[in-house]
Amino acid sequence: MLFTRTTFLGIDPTAGQRPFVYAALDDDLRLLALSEGDFEAAVSFAGGQRSAFVAINGPRQPNRGLMRSPEVREALSPPPRPGRWENYRVAEYLLYQRGISIPPTPSEESAAPRWKQQAMKLFHTLEAQGYALYPSEGAGRQLLETYPHAVYTILLGRKPFPKHTLEGRIQRQLVLYERRLEVPNPMRIFEEITRHKLLQGILPLEGLHTPAELDALAAAYLSWLAARHPEEVLLLGDPAEGQIALPQGKENPA
Repeated sequence: MLFTRTTFLGIDPTAGQRPFVYAALDDDLRLLALSEGDFEAAVSFAGGQRSAFVAINGPRQPNRGLMRSPEVREALSPPPRPGRWENYRVAEYLLYQRGISIPPTPSEESAAPRWKQQAMKLFHTLEAQGYALYPSEGAGRQLLETYPHAVYTILLGRKPFPKHTLEGRIQRQLVLYERRLEVPNPMRIFEEITRHKLLQGILPLEGLHTPAELDALAAAYLSWLAARHPEEVLLLGDPAEGQIALPQGKENPA
């Protein structure tokens, strides 16, 4: 589907049978699309946009070994201890310094988990179709890497509940709802829960998004923030290796 105005897209390459979930927002944070599909479906959707910022939940390329460079290590604050963090990207080390864990990206693409390989493939495919890496002044279509667990951690100011739990899903959707994304208010679930329904084994979860959908929505929100309020976005890492875009953690400027 082609939208003539700027689209803010988040893509989550999961490891499932249909390995991509993508969400698209407009300038007013209204939901344009929320779907899942294979690699070709995600590429077709993103590639069909005339103007778009696309945030992908995964790395653009493998670890380039920068954390083995003495110059790079000494420039970090605090510098890592000798022999530690050598198989991480700079961005991943900096996330850990903020108390946010992230799986390391190996130096060989073939050694990466499938979802990371799919993210790298998606980056390369969209770049071949004319997407530029963020930030590229004047480019109408730009790509950036983000990490949804870190996005939610920063927006909450604390580690969220695990994303596959009911409380984790409600918490994440509430964060998005309070940021004025067009998602249902998850607190309505509690209005629908009655003693009778629980005794009957019925848990009314209509309107509550799946973990993968919530991760894609977080990425879409980050892409909107990067385009419309770049001063509210933090880029962690070395551009030569890959930067992770995250919110600064301030109040929503919209």
